[in-house]
Amino acid sequence: MTVKSKRSHRTSRNPDDAPEITDKWVAEADLYHGKKLVRRGRPIGSGQKTQTTLRISKDVLEFFRATGPGWQTRMDNALKRYVALQRR
Repeated sequence: MTVKSKRSHRTSRNPDDAPEITDKWVAEADLYHGKKLVRRGRPIGSGQKTQTTLRISKDVLEFFRATGPGWQTRMDNALKRYVALQRR
């Protein structure tokens, strides 16, 4: 049986205690570098690639991963070269 501890205290806050949203606060919310707005988060992609699920042999995956950061790009480039050779 679970019993609420007598020493527990209220953890929720009163919404009226929230800070007031002012024009100054809103102006500081966006980050500008000079007059240019700096976008946060992941950059928008080119739309040239499609995410997919693919099963790859363990040894092939280990080979590319062992080459360090950027291994996915190198794997993509290897596949592009293969496609180009097949189209000849």
